[in-house]
Amino acid sequence: MGKKRKQQQRSDHNTTTSLSKQDTVTLADQLGGDVLAKLKAAKQDLTAKERAAEEERQAKLAFERKQREKNKSFEELLHEYGDKGSKY
Repeated sequence: MGKKRKQQQRSDHNTTTSLSKQDTVTLADQLGGDVLAKLKAAKQDLTAKERAAEEERQAKLAFERKQREKNKSFEELLHEYGDKGSKY
């Protein structure tokens, strides 16, 4: 009896693998064309928003860096540059 069960399990496994190889259905196939287009548009919107947010963050960091440099005290400038400066 054990042999029959093993043979049945093997034959069931073989039929499922052969079906999956022949009838591979992707998610894009299952979704309609309009749904897929909406998803692609949403992805483009998200990437554009992320890119804009990153550019804004970089601009803010640069502005803060310039403000810190602008507001340094004489002591901080002297420690940073020391006697390296020119006469003028």
